Parts: sequence; C-alpha cells; structure tokens
Amino acid sequence: MRCGNLYFMSLGRSSLIFLSRNRRLRHFAESNPIGRRISDRFVAGITSDEAIETVATLHAEGLYTTLDRLGETVLTTKAALAAKDAYGEMLDLLAARGLAPNVSVKLSQMGIEFDPSLAEWIMSGLVMHAKSVNGFVRIDMEDSKFTEATIAMTERLNAQFGNDLVGTVIQAYLYRSESDVKRLIRQGIRIRLCKGAYRESAAVAFPRKADVDEAYFKLATMMLSSGIYHGFASHDEALIDRIVTFTKERQISRSAFEFQMLYGVRRDLQRRLAQRGFRVRVYVPFGEEWFPYFMRRLAERPANLFFLAKNLLRT
Repeated sequence: MRCGNLYFMSLGRSSLIFLSRNRRLRHFAESNPIGRRISDRFVAGITSDEAIETVATLHAEGLYTTLDRLGETVLTTKAALAAKDAYGEMLDLLAARGLAPNVSVKLSQMGIEFDPSLAEWIMSGLVMHAKSVNGFVRIDMEDSKFTEATIAMTERLNAQFGNDLVGTVIQAYLYRSESDVKRLIRQGIRIRLCKGAYRESAAVAFPRKADVDEAYFKLATMMLSSGIYHGFASHDEALIDRIVTFTKERQISRSAFEFQMLYGVRRDLQRRLAQRGFRVRVYVPFGEEWFPYFMRRLAERPANLFFLAKNLLRT
C-alpha cells in the first residue's frame, strides 16, 4: 500500500508541475478572485506595498527576508524592462523603510530566452542599484536548461561587483551540482542550496528522494566548510538537524550561514530556529503572476495539497 501511495504522490507532483506551465489554466487562476484568495497562503499579496508590509512584519519577528516579484518567461523587451523597473522600485522601498534590500530574481523574467544580452544588461544595472542601497541580489535557478547560463552570469557579475552583492542557487537534485558548488566556492560566490522544484528527467537529476537528500547534505558540508556565507533552503527537519549537528561538530558559528524557507511554509519551524539563535531568511513572493510558483509549492509537499482542498471546500 505504501508503495502505491508513493507512486500516486509522485504522479501527483509531476502532474502539478506540468499544469504549472499551462497558460490557459494560469490565466484562469490568476484572474479568478477565488484563486487569488487560496494563493494567499504562499504569496504575500499582489502589490509591492503589500509585500513590503509582509517583509516589515517578518523583520519585526526577528526573521530575515528576500523579496521576489513573481513572473517567469517574459516574451517581450517591454515586459523585461517593466520587471527591471519593478525590482529597482522594490530595492528603494526596502531601503527607505530601513529593511535590508535583499531580492531574488529569475533570468527568464529579464528576457534571457529571447535576448541574453538584454538580460545581462538588466542584471548588471540591478546589481549596481543594489550596491547603491547596500543590498543583495540572488539570481534564482530555474529548470536545467538555464543552469549554465545562470551560473555563468553570476560569475561575470561577481567579478564585476564583488562577492557581497550577488549570489545564485544550486539545486541538489542535479548530477552536475557538486562540480558547480566547487566552481562557485573557488570564486567566493554565495550560494543558496535547495533540493530542486522543477520537473527534470533521470538523465540530469536524481529521481529518488533519498539520493537527493544525501546529495543535499554532501553539498551542504562542502559549503559550510568553505568559509563563505551561504544559505540552506529546506523545510526538511531531519536534514536541518543533520546540518545543525555538523556545524556543532565543526564548531561553525551560527552567524556563518543561514537557513532559508518559503513564505507560508513551516512557519512553526522558521520561528523555532530563529528562537534558537539561527539566522532564518523567508523567501517572500508577490505579484499578479503567481500561478506557476503556487503550483510548484503544491507539488513539493503533500500537506500543501490538503491545505488547498480544505480552502476549496470553504469557497
């Protein structure tokens, strides 16, 4: 029975990730008031003002944040430039409120698929803007077709601006990630380590959860031993405990790294870790184009599906 349940859970995750790319379903959900209300659990509003208020609340609770304006795979220069302007505004709003200006950006939102030079120009300007307000830009990782381009752009921006202004994300489920972590560490680049939330084939990624977990922990130990300030993005309490034990054994300071978690997911764990003196950063997404992000959150954790079903019954 358990094997059957695992099979259907895996099938459900694959289906949800597939549906996250369906443009018709996305348009329907994002224009539907019921859909928006259900998404509130994982998305901190539609406007930048709503998101900034959420960030202020989290900071008051002793949590760090990174702000993400949702939107993926833009198709026009106009849309990419609009995303650039929105991120510049976010950095200024955060700085004006005395909130650390830390943002997360997807290259597909900046036009990399149709004009890589435009995306690089936008990102260079954004990192320069972050420098002016003492901020930080994290270049999010997307599916594996973007991996090399994302890492390479991070390397160029890091060489141009320095190690404290830009970082990227490594997904533990990809076979290539160990060599990528070594490559980034050599350059002093800050990494957010996550398990991976995109649908990938067994040709490029570990298909078994147990293998992903072991890969994650191995990469985490490499990063913790590097002397560089990295972030460990996970809601897996057992994995977090292994990392904590490793840092105790190696006498690694709690100020030398941070844990990262998603807005609306394991809020109890976020606060417990912060109360124990660990740095916890919450990934705060907002915006009208929330559907792909929301579907990946449902796919990641069965409990999120139960949350959705409960709220649907109330509507």
